[in-house]
Amino acid sequence: MRIGELAGRQGVTTKAIRFYESIGLLPDPERTPSGYRAYGEVDAERLTFIKTAQRLGLSLEEIKEIIAFRDRGEQPCDYVADVLQRQVSDLDRRIREMRSLRDELKQLQSGAATRGGSEGRYCSVIEHMQPRP
Repeated sequence: MRIGELAGRQGVTTKAIRFYESIGLLPDPERTPSGYRAYGEVDAERLTFIKTAQRLGLSLEEIKEIIAFRDRGEQPCDYVADVLQRQVSDLDRRIREMRSLRDELKQLQSGAATRGGSEGRYCSVIEHMQPRP
């Protein structure tokens, strides 16, 4: 199949496919006699894997490492388990930060509602807050 067909089937742009090729996530495709890129089911499967891994929050470098394991004939499961553990830890940290921010915003919202029009160069509701490190 040509690049446009692969892109359409996988829900990505042709530019994304070319980018993945340029960084080594997808191998250089075979070429037709007229020079068009020619892709097969193996390429579609790899692209599906890339998209799924990205949806799970893996970086392109992490995905590239997983693919490299597979291309060397090695099992990447231990590496994947470590990456997923880091993802879970990072999500837990971000959830805590977002909950804290939500609480802070609710306090600001409540304070703004009780003050009505307030003085300040921009908005005193925000100006009186202490910046976070």
